[in-house]
Order: sequence, then structure tokens, then C-alpha cells
Amino acid sequence: MASNLVAPVQDGKIVETESQTSLAKAKEKEKTSGYSKDTFLKLLVAEVQNQDPLEPTSNTEWISQYATFSELEAMQNMSASFDLSRASTLVGKTVVLQTTSESGKTTTIQGKVDYVTYEGGRAYLSVNGSLYSMDDLHDVVDTEYMTAFDKVYEWSVKLNKLPAYENLTYDDAEDVESVYNEYEKMSEYEKTFVAKENAEKIKKLYERIEELKKAHEAEKPEETEKPEETDKTEGTEEDAEA
Repeated sequence: MASNLVAPVQDGKIVETESQTSLAKAKEKEKTSGYSKDTFLKLLVAEVQNQDPLEPTSNTEWISQYATFSELEAMQNMSASFDLSRASTLVGKTVVLQTTSESGKTTTIQGKVDYVTYEGGRAYLSVNGSLYSMDDLHDVVDTEYMTAFDKVYEWSVKLNKLPAYENLTYDDAEDVESVYNEYEKMSEYEKTFVAKENAEKIKKLYERIEELKKAHEAEKPEETEKPEETDKTEGTEEDAEA
């Protein structure tokens, strides 16, 4: 976790990053939830020392308490084992993480899991070069979904850069055709991410460009055919023979 030892400084104070917030919360949770047989034995000794000597706790009650604690410990171990196993399957996948600072500000981080590291029986995800606790995992995004989403988002940015319908000119033909062709090449699945108004917009812009291209072609002056030049040499020879 050496990559998280560096923190930005602002106005002479260390600014806690989202990754550090996530790790700090995980450490705190580890302290408060790290119950074990040693914890039970300490509680048992304390209870024996402070019990009423005239009405001591029965052996049956001790056994019952121990069985309950053992069951709780087994459930915790099973949960931790499940988290570790699940974390390893996230490598290479796109995830959404949410961290909450001490001030209550929630920050969303999205990125691909580069690797998973383990420390103190807990799993940490490396996303965008920083480590985050599995506790902050909010969503796991399907790769195909994310690829289609990003592609349509970039396409929408290009679409919004095109002139409005009423401001289109013949000079915009290349840009409009490029965006239109990109839309036409999208798969049916990718097109489901395109907003209805954007799909209608690019079609109208393309139709307008086609009209402008036809008008531009019509305005071109017609080329007049040049009269065929007579072969002066042949004409002279014919006159001489006559």
C-alpha cells in the first residue's frame, strides 16, 4: 500500500484522498469487528471475576455462550472468505466505488480493477492507481455495457459540436456525414444507449446536408462542349487534290 502514503497538501494541511478515506474506514472496521476466541476468553475471565460467588454461572451457560460465540466467529470467517474470493474475480472489470469522508461528503470513483491485494484478512482493490476497501464497492459494471456506454458518450459529444439545423452549410457536409456514418455503424445494442432526440437530430442534419449538396451541384455552371477542331492538314491536302 505504499502508493497511498503520498497525499496532496493544501494551505499547509494534508488533504485526505478518497483512497485514504476508504482505507481508514476499513482499518477502523477491522478494529471494531475483530472478535476472536481470545476476545471471548477475556470476556469470560472478566465475567468469572465479577460474578456473584453465591450464585455462580452454571457450566451449561458457559458452554451455551461459547457455542454462540463460535457460531458468530464462523460466520465472520465465512463472510471474510467470501469477500476475498469475490475480490479476485473483479480483476479487469469496471467497478463503481463510493467513499464517504468524515464530513459526510460522498465521492464516486469509477475505473477498472488493476489488481487485488490482501492485508489483515481483508481485500483491497486497486482502481486508477489507488487502493480501496471492498466495503466501498457499489457496482460492478459489465464490460460490454461500459464499452457501449463510452462509445455512445463520445459520439454524443461529437454530435453536440455540430451546427444547429438552421445554421448548416455545405461546408459542414464532411463533419455531419462522419457523425452520421458512425451512428449507422453502431450495433443495435449500442443504439439503445442513444437518446431518441439525438437519433432524430443526426438524421435531420444528414437529410439537410443532402439537400445542400444537391443545391450546390445545381449551382455549378454547365460545361459547354468545345467544337471539334478540323484537321487543317487534311483540309489542305484535299484542296490540293481538287
